Amino acid sequence: MTLLAVNDITVSYGRLTALRGVTLTIAESEILFVTGPNGAGKSTLLNAIAGVVPTGSGSITLDGARVTGTAPEEIARRGFSLVPEGRNVFGGLTVEENLKVGTGMRADRSRIAGDLESVYRDFPMLAERRHTTAGMLSGGQQQMLVIGRALMAAPRIMAIDEPSLGLAPKIIDQVYEILMRLRAQRKLTLLIVEQSSTRARMTGGRMVLIRGGRIVLEGEAADMVKDARLKQAYFGFGDH
Repeated sequence: MTLLAVNDITVSYGRLTALRGVTLTIAESEILFVTGPNGAGKSTLLNAIAGVVPTGSGSITLDGARVTGTAPEEIARRGFSLVPEGRNVFGGLTVEENLKVGTGMRADRSRIAGDLESVYRDFPMLAERRHTTAGMLSGGQQQMLVIGRALMAAPRIMAIDEPSLGLAPKIIDQVYEILMRLRAQRKLTLLIVEQSSTRARMTGGRMVLIRGGRIVLEGEAADMVKDARLKQAYFGFGDH
């Protein structure tokens, strides 16, 4: 079943067009990687789906309901949770206070305490440091915190912008192990912006490559990584 459908969307910042006619779909419980060079429009795509930036044309449908032009809070209530690039923890708040920020848009308040304990089971490190200020955590611990915070919104689909950014390879492995476990346990759908095509191949799922605001290549991640067209499309070889 299609959970998310993006149809021919365009996003502009003033005179700069960041996305040009982007179309993609994600099925329930699927993993979709989005890769491409810096400035290609990857983060803009996630922000457009989340309602953070407006679309100039096209439509976005989440679980059968059109959400184009809808406020970010309503899109979050419908099951879309965004982990932004750069982690964006509230450094002066404790780990637990950061996690509770993720519940602000929920209507089912009675389930929050149980979901908090569930996050602590999934992330024992967060349980151990629940009273520590988030600014004292390492980069990898902060990445786990923002994933936990996104889970507190009770999402059906989680979009993660550059989960590997600035992390050591061993920590990246841990982050992806957690994401794959959460996907299996919660039937979570994952939309991941990832510069590393190798990481996408190791993880599995589909991949789309964005360049110049357009999707220029798509397919199974394992097949695309071996395809010479990936490097050509990424760096623009053959452009005229």
